[in-house]
Amino acid sequence: MVRSRTRSDTWSLPRAVVELRVRIFEKVNGDRAVTLPNAIHGPEVFERVYAHPAANGRSEGAGLSDLFWYWLAPGPEVHQEHLEPGERYQDVAATTRRILAGNSADLAASAAHAVAAALDELPDTRVSLVRLRDLVMPAWAAFCYELVFQEPCPPVARKLITTHADDVITALKCTGLRHPRRRARLTAYLRDRVAAGHVPHRLPASLSLPEQVHYLQGTFFNTAVVQLSEATAHVLLALARHPDVQQRLGADAEGDRYLAQVLDETMRLYPLFGIAHRITTDEIPLDETTVLPAGSVVCFSYPDYHATGYERPDEFDPDRWANLAAKDVHHIPYGVAANRPCPAWRLSPLVLRAAVREVLGRFRLDSTVSHTRSIPHRAPCLLIPRGLLPGPRRLSALRSFVRLRDGVEDVTRGVRQLVLGTLMVLHARRLRPAERYFDGRRAGGCPAPHPERGVG
Repeated sequence: MVRSRTRSDTWSLPRAVVELRVRIFEKVNGDRAVTLPNAIHGPEVFERVYAHPAANGRSEGAGLSDLFWYWLAPGPEVHQEHLEPGERYQDVAATTRRILAGNSADLAASAAHAVAAALDELPDTRVSLVRLRDLVMPAWAAFCYELVFQEPCPPVARKLITTHADDVITALKCTGLRHPRRRARLTAYLRDRVAAGHVPHRLPASLSLPEQVHYLQGTFFNTAVVQLSEATAHVLLALARHPDVQQRLGADAEGDRYLAQVLDETMRLYPLFGIAHRITTDEIPLDETTVLPAGSVVCFSYPDYHATGYERPDEFDPDRWANLAAKDVHHIPYGVAANRPCPAWRLSPLVLRAAVREVLGRFRLDSTVSHTRSIPHRAPCLLIPRGLLPGPRRLSALRSFVRLRDGVEDVTRGVRQLVLGTLMVLHARRLRPAERYFDGRRAGGCPAPHPERGVG
């Protein structure tokens, strides 16, 4: 996960800190790990191995699993992305597809309404300095709540979901420690709703009631909220940093066609997944002489794969998609069909287009901050209301302040990520949530989640 992230971050963080953080996280992988693509095995091997039926182990047997389970708690054992293949996974995946299904126009309208509610809280008479991820996360919390419960999201639920999702992604980026008690508040709220029969969807019968609660919390109120928030922040920050692209979108001469190109280019250059790791359940050939043995951990690097086969791969250029089809190039923003693609592959483009249109209809965006795949700064941006013409000196001063603050935060944040990331790696290794769970299953028992305490 860290290797691909630092490939784009090293220019703006002290190199020694970045490299030390890489070594700490790569140590978690263990000795039987390989990252694809690499200098020897290129994108074609990446594609073939990723789609291989033996690349289907998800959590059991990988050192990385303890760390991811630690970050995703509570309930990582029933998170759709971390369930081992089998009937329980199929049951959960089918439920997710049912919840995400819906009329395209209705889904887009719901997303636009949720984003509009968040934007209504901003003044329309002056420039606002916001962090884009923080701005849109409550909107996506409300949107996902309505998907699950089929009713408007009350403020108390929106706050619980936003607090939970923010805590998860902050820990994942190592910019803050976990706070299990914050997450437990959402668990308690969802437990009451599920127990009372307030979820109108048929939940997985293979899961107990506590597991159903954790499934909803992890899949919809963690991953879905976080990924939609990150995706929206990436698109809007890219537009803020490329005013020509933003102006062309604002003219709306090409409808959704150009916006689709902008989304494709954003997801190519800033993929939401850094690394997808799988554990091999049988041998997989890498080439004519090299074989991955069963039990190997394969890390599929999305940023490295997305950088191959393009002219000027580090440049943000939506026009490259005018004559490209995603199926013909190295572009898998939602994973590969043969190996657990993102279940929101249909929904996400619909609602992202609606969200971007809603923001651009009200504001012009401007930002001078760095743009990396992990956006640990949460995407600071100036929002200038349409029709407002701020003085050039005022706007220049605001842009200078944003640039200066970003530079200072970049350095201090790098050190913080190193320290907090190391603490969480050590704590996860001590708790061993995934290892203990699978040890218990092999012993024939019903392993209970480890009682966890937060760090710090």
